[in-house]
Amino acid sequence: MSIAHFIDHTILKPETTIAEIEKLCAEAVTYGFASVCVPPYFIELAKEKVAGSSVKVATVIGFPFGYSHYTAKVAEVNDALAKGADELDMVINIAALLRDDLNTLEAEIKAVTGAIGGSGATLKLILESGILTIEQIVTCCQLYRQYPVQFLKTSTGYAAKGASVTAVQTMRANLPEHIQIKASGGIRDYAFAKELIDAGATRLGCSASVAIVNGEPAGTGNY
Repeated sequence: MSIAHFIDHTILKPETTIAEIEKLCAEAVTYGFASVCVPPYFIELAKEKVAGSSVKVATVIGFPFGYSHYTAKVAEVNDALAKGADELDMVINIAALLRDDLNTLEAEIKAVTGAIGGSGATLKLILESGILTIEQIVTCCQLYRQYPVQFLKTSTGYAAKGASVTAVQTMRANLPEHIQIKASGGIRDYAFAKELIDAGATRLGCSASVAIVNGEPAGTGNY
């Protein structure tokens, strides 16, 4: 399998244009990326542009800082699902985590998973691992393993530090097998992307996706 199949081809900058979304989707279809990850405003356009392909449409919830109340996140989830999003990358309430306020985090995850219900949408929880201790990452793994979550994700790409091999390894060691790991933030070349996959990541959030795939050595296909 090519590394392309691990990649969520991503553009989330506030000044994103229609032309950039169209280019992102065309590249995703051409290279066979797992999904495109776009701002909520562009979900319907992205669905139109990847129609007929295997590419999923992902969007973000509570992005990028995560400190909005979970009722606001539920409203975002409902809107994204109504527009046809296949995957939801949600920033957890990092402020609550840093205060060890697990009650707020539990209320949030119960409300959000309740809103997703039986829609079939994939939920990826963004921890912002670059600003967390190992102990805090482990706490997240212990909490979220109890809920219908498909992925834990390292980073938004907005913090000073993005994905790391250590964070991925820590997540993999503390999560059940059915919860996958998405690494994102600062992944700009094939070598680092492969390190993260070898550490346990099964998805990669990248904006440099085409460069990563073009840097893949010929004959690679052993993932």
